Amino acid sequence: MAIDGITLQETSEIFKINYDKKSANMYNSANVLQGRIKKRYDFTGSERKVMTPLSFSGGVGAGRLPKANAGKYKQATIFSKRVYARVNVEREAIHASANDKGAFVRATAETVKKGVESHMRNVSRILFGDASGVLGGGNGTTSTVSGAGSSADPFIITFPDTVALWKESNWEEQDYVQMVVSAVQEGGDAETNLLLVEEVVPASRQVKLIGASPRLTALVGSTGILLATDEICMQRSYNQEPEGLKSVLFATSGQLYGIDVQRRWQATQVDALGRGISVDKMNEVMLEIERKFSSIPNLIMCGYKQFKNFLALLEDQKVYDLANRNLVKGKELKGTLGFKGVEFMSTRGPIAVFAERFCEEDRVYFLNDNYIECHHRPGYGWFTEDKTVFLRLPDDDGYEARYGGYYQNYITPSAHGVLHNLAI
Repeated sequence: MAIDGITLQETSEIFKINYDKKSANMYNSANVLQGRIKKRYDFTGSERKVMTPLSFSGGVGAGRLPKANAGKYKQATIFSKRVYARVNVEREAIHASANDKGAFVRATAETVKKGVESHMRNVSRILFGDASGVLGGGNGTTSTVSGAGSSADPFIITFPDTVALWKESNWEEQDYVQMVVSAVQEGGDAETNLLLVEEVVPASRQVKLIGASPRLTALVGSTGILLATDEICMQRSYNQEPEGLKSVLFATSGQLYGIDVQRRWQATQVDALGRGISVDKMNEVMLEIERKFSSIPNLIMCGYKQFKNFLALLEDQKVYDLANRNLVKGKELKGTLGFKGVEFMSTRGPIAVFAERFCEEDRVYFLNDNYIECHHRPGYGWFTEDKTVFLRLPDDDGYEARYGGYYQNYITPSAHGVLHNLAI
């Protein structure tokens, strides 16, 4: 279709030239952990098998020639999951900039940037999640709901101050979410029961939702309390997300990637029993990982509250840096005082510590990014298979562009550890 002297195909080429590389750079660097893990884009076929050693080889002895015995190997199986982002581009913006490449880029820059940022946010949430897509839920006593789901009177979900039920970073205005009742997604894959997140109120741990939900309506008319079987998930994502640290590192039974959880296929899990973070407990996790896996983590990640506790714990190890600015052309001296970085001194040397908003506040992850991989199918990024980025929006004066694709996170459990149930 021609648009004032420019075609959609030509517009798409301008789009790809200006945004493909930038979008890929954002995807690969916007998040500390996401930026460090290995990414592969050669995942083809219905599944991928990864040969995984679960023991040393046998056949050792002394005095007599020993009987040979092969090591124990299992094949981990990876299945791809679909993860998308959609952005809308106004038709008028394309018209207004039809004959000016620079104008087109300026008109679409914010839309594209926000779309990829939102995708990155979701990918980071998934990496620290449990593959369920659940953002929060009830407990049968203190998670409450009120309202009618309208703009004037939205559903108001109030969560208790427990890390198992409330994580502020899971909630963002303008997201669509969905109720899950007794492990059944309300409305299925249809958009009938999608709920718009109108407002997030961290101080009172409230989320305000607009939309239709028979379950929430029924609860408001009865007890006003969400049961433990009432959960809220990202729209149409229930049990559809890639594996995350929470699902892999907390596994104590069942299977991970098709392999039974066992001594050589399980993360180190240390319960702090409600006590505060300490060097002793951190050393316990580090040494246990080293004992079981022979290698140690190369980064530590925690939420902001534990990061603050960590700073207080290692106050004498901070490095302070006073930087001079604006000394040229007679401008006045300005100083910036702050700590340059924080490291934990392990048995094998210093390890960097990072704060991550998607990490629950009651835990600290000890990770080795050499053993976390993201396996993508080819073509991850902006969808361009039909030679255009833009698809016409039905019943709307605009177009949409789609970003994302198909991937799975592969996390070797025994290479990592978690210190959990910490005091906050």
